[in-house]
Amino acid sequence: MGFPDFLRIPVSDTRAYKKLSGTAVVQMIKATAKLMFPFTTPETANTMASVVAVPNNIVNSGRWTKEQLKLAFHLYCQLPFGRLHSRNPEIIKLAMLIGRTPSAVAMKLVNFASLDPAIVNSGRSGLGNASALDKEVWEEFHADWEKLAIECEQLRHSLERDYAQETTTDTIDDDLVLEDFTGETKQVLTAQRVKQQFFRRAVLSSYRGRCCMSGLSEPRLLIASHIVPWSKDKANRLNPSNGLCLSAIHDKAFDKGLITLTDDFRIVISEELKRRNEAFVNDVLLPLSGKQIELPERFMPSVEFLSRHRADVFVDNRRT
Repeated sequence: MGFPDFLRIPVSDTRAYKKLSGTAVVQMIKATAKLMFPFTTPETANTMASVVAVPNNIVNSGRWTKEQLKLAFHLYCQLPFGRLHSRNPEIIKLAMLIGRTPSAVAMKLVNFASLDPAIVNSGRSGLGNASALDKEVWEEFHADWEKLAIECEQLRHSLERDYAQETTTDTIDDDLVLEDFTGETKQVLTAQRVKQQFFRRAVLSSYRGRCCMSGLSEPRLLIASHIVPWSKDKANRLNPSNGLCLSAIHDKAFDKGLITLTDDFRIVISEELKRRNEAFVNDVLLPLSGKQIELPERFMPSVEFLSRHRADVFVDNRRT
């Protein structure tokens, strides 16, 4: 229970047992607190405390509403560029929820592509007729990724709930419903899950589901790795331009500052790693030195974030 071996309790055993029965086990409380801490920061706890009301006009076939555009851009971030077509089941599902045709939703996603510098610079210009409201939604997401990701998930769940009541078919994603928790704890854990899922899907889809250093495509071994650590930049925690798709081993090496990237996206191996002179390092990691990563279809890694990684995380340059 955390008491030292030399502690003596100066009462009878009967009284001691009664006292001990109501005593908190220090190690257990400490371990539990450690596990809970990442999910109980104030900003996270408040993120899903409110429920987004579904506007009356969100399901219509007239002009696109801002809420519809937010849901469309939310989906755009999570789909590979090659799957922005009307036959995609996720596009069909969103079209059903907002009262649009799959073709209209697919066209809107390609409109968003015309605003993406990574798409335009690769020669794929999208449809090129994005509206002023499309641009407003694009900029709003880039200003606050966390808020918009949570808002869109809540909005979508509200629409799914309404649709389920009309069709008696439950369409809600069970992976995001944590029935073992209640109240604020459930809200916090659900918000955390929503954020992690959005960032992972956005990053992996941008890199076509392959590690940008090794080419590994097994999804169970891929990580949506943050360039600037999660804890260091709240505003860009969910920004896909702050992410790299890496295998588990490359993610760990990048996270620990043993490898980094230059501004032209070439891999730099730390001197510390080079001195290891181990077979795995020599065979798997050292050959990557100087090679350019496989660039994403969208959301190019931010040069600013890469600079911060080299300065603050990379072990050869780490600031003291």
